[in-house]
Amino acid sequence: MTSGNNWIARSLQHVWHPCTQMQHHENAETGTPLMPINRGRGAWLYDADDKPYLDAISSWWVNLFGHANPRINAAIKDQLDKLEHVMLAGCTHEPVIMLSEQLAAKTGHALGHCFYASDGASAVEIALKMSFHSWRNQGLADKREFVCLKGGYHGETIGALAVTDVAIFRDAYGPLLNAAHVVMSPDARQAHDGESAADVARRAIADVETLFISRADSIAAMIVEPLVQCATGFAMYDPVYLQLLRELCDRYRVHLIADEIAVGCGRTGTFFACEQAAVWPDFLCLSKGISGGYLPLSLVMSTDQIYQTFYHHDIRRGFLHSHSYTGNPLACRAALATLAIFDEDQVLAANKLRAAKITAALAPLAAHPRVQHFRQCGMIWAFDVIGADADFSRRFFSTALQQELLLRPIGKTVYFMPPYILDDAEIALLGQRTLSVFEQVIA
Repeated sequence: MTSGNNWIARSLQHVWHPCTQMQHHENAETGTPLMPINRGRGAWLYDADDKPYLDAISSWWVNLFGHANPRINAAIKDQLDKLEHVMLAGCTHEPVIMLSEQLAAKTGHALGHCFYASDGASAVEIALKMSFHSWRNQGLADKREFVCLKGGYHGETIGALAVTDVAIFRDAYGPLLNAAHVVMSPDARQAHDGESAADVARRAIADVETLFISRADSIAAMIVEPLVQCATGFAMYDPVYLQLLRELCDRYRVHLIADEIAVGCGRTGTFFACEQAAVWPDFLCLSKGISGGYLPLSLVMSTDQIYQTFYHHDIRRGFLHSHSYTGNPLACRAALATLAIFDEDQVLAANKLRAAKITAALAPLAAHPRVQHFRQCGMIWAFDVIGADADFSRRFFSTALQQELLLRPIGKTVYFMPPYILDDAEIALLGQRTLSVFEQVIA
């Protein structure tokens, strides 16, 4: 038995893997093969038998600057010798202070207060609770309802799942969830003949306003993934939607929550996706790429106006939510090193050139007769497969592994979210091998 096979057998015996039907891992021929990863370097992962795989999805959208990045490694090692952790209740430390300052500065201090947790769903829970509690502190406790987009995904804890509209994640837990209002998605793929993406966005906004007219007195907040709804098949939409939504939320006194967990940290072409609409939300959730893919870290940024609704001598008006590892120093140092790379390497500008090369490398796929809605936003690409069968995503994943690619389609949608470090040879390889995999799978 090879080392890889040994790891797989032991893992199947004792590890319950996420987002997985475990039975599908038991037969690599007919199910989904389990990858026994031993190490990573740059854009590549290596299994226990040292076979390489190009990580074209950034290990679930988190790894921005490659595995075992020397600069992030050095920052964590330096912090490890100083302070590994201290509670953030009643204590503070320099990494969390510096990270909060730098993120606030990136918003021009429109969002000046950071509340920390460890994962994206926890950040969404915090934003939902903060919104309701803020209104209650203002004497508006009836504002307790939430609004989400059709196909929106915001995590799988109970509160986050309540504002998620992806059936496979939420249906089993329906009896536990408070129903949220679901409004039309601005997904540009819904365009009628002669309609632009902006036209679709305006139709979707009209649906929001209809709801606000009747329910705004009871609605605390609306939550959106700015520009790209990832888990629903990478629905992309025009920034005008965010501009109009910000206006509606202001007019009807509804908080706007921007879930930038997947789309923040430069993924859409600007550091924050909301920048492309020239608006700021009341709450902005970050996770995934903020630590460079190294350590669990999430946070919610809020406006000073929100912060002031909690600022009071009465402890009951304070926000008493907590996590044991809130603002962990090691995770914050990883995040600071990540932000430093953005600045030192002028990453956003470099990514524009890199994205153009990737789009060119994927051009044969975009032109393929079985492909529709080829689309791109910053460092995200996706296309839908015409006539994809129910088994398409599993077969594509397995076939891609045979060609040393880590790609994980969602239903009939193939997507790419590579780290921001691919060189020309890796870009060419990604384009050529993906086309080969695609043609093999649809044959």
